[in-house]
Amino acid sequence: MQVIEGLPDKAEPSVLALGNFDGVHQGHRRLLAGGLAEARRQGIPLAVLVFYPHPWRVLFPERELKLLTTQQERLRIFAEVGVGIVYLLPFTRQLAEMTPEQFVRDIVLSLNTRHIMVGFNYSFGSKGMGTPADLSLFGERYGFKVSVLQAQAVKGKVISSSAIRRALSAGDISLAREMLGRCPCLCGKVVSGEQRGRQLGFPTANLLVPPGLMWPKRGVYAVRTVFTGRTVYGMMNIGMKPTFHAQYSPTVEVHFIDFEGDLYGKELSVSILERLRDERKFADISELKEQLAQDARRARRWADGEKGASR
Repeated sequence: MQVIEGLPDKAEPSVLALGNFDGVHQGHRRLLAGGLAEARRQGIPLAVLVFYPHPWRVLFPERELKLLTTQQERLRIFAEVGVGIVYLLPFTRQLAEMTPEQFVRDIVLSLNTRHIMVGFNYSFGSKGMGTPADLSLFGERYGFKVSVLQAQAVKGKVISSSAIRRALSAGDISLAREMLGRCPCLCGKVVSGEQRGRQLGFPTANLLVPPGLMWPKRGVYAVRTVFTGRTVYGMMNIGMKPTFHAQYSPTVEVHFIDFEGDLYGKELSVSILERLRDERKFADISELKEQLAQDARRARRWADGEKGASR
């Protein structure tokens, strides 16, 4: 997969998918699948145009926006599904002030676009005035086709990045997983912590999550990761350590079951399987250790269930 920063001097003909693609969820994947089918029919690659930073961070800097995926993870998924070219275009105030037609003339046409794929709620141009219907009219004027994917839903709920953020905020991992088409995950570098998990008999890897990423609701989760080619299961705590601190910045700690090894400095992507319980304050260390043992047993059952399903 080619990753091209900015607009190229000369672009090869392509089918172009437009959108933010945060999370690359099931709706995005269906859009990309339609684009791939059209690209194969025409014998040209599927390209994706992605703005960075996310337009909302430029237009509404006062609003906190937590993203579902890092740029690196998004590119990895694009490659996995068969995207041939990704154009990474810096989003600026100047770009935001383009009229819808300027956007088409200056950006879409410069990418040698033969066919465009967009979702039903795609907007473009100044103040998001351009709609998929407008894009179709411009296509008739400038010589490209447009396909619009209608709303996709699971359990009667429209799939969207915002809906997935709401599910994660509520701790609804099942719904988030269905909308994503895979487990939600947290990624980051393993850093040193208070070493308290080791003292409790449950050593943890403390994950430094990149700023601006979405965290699920505080609590304990069953998780898995892949480290040096091996799938490892465990439990993850997202919280503020209320048993030990009156006030503490939220942290992400992962205890891996049946695993020994030095993870410091390693980059991990931790897939979240299910929520086990809420965060809580314990009366004493023995009560906490007893609960951790119960959490570990439940996490192990998740691991055994997944291993059994894969046989």
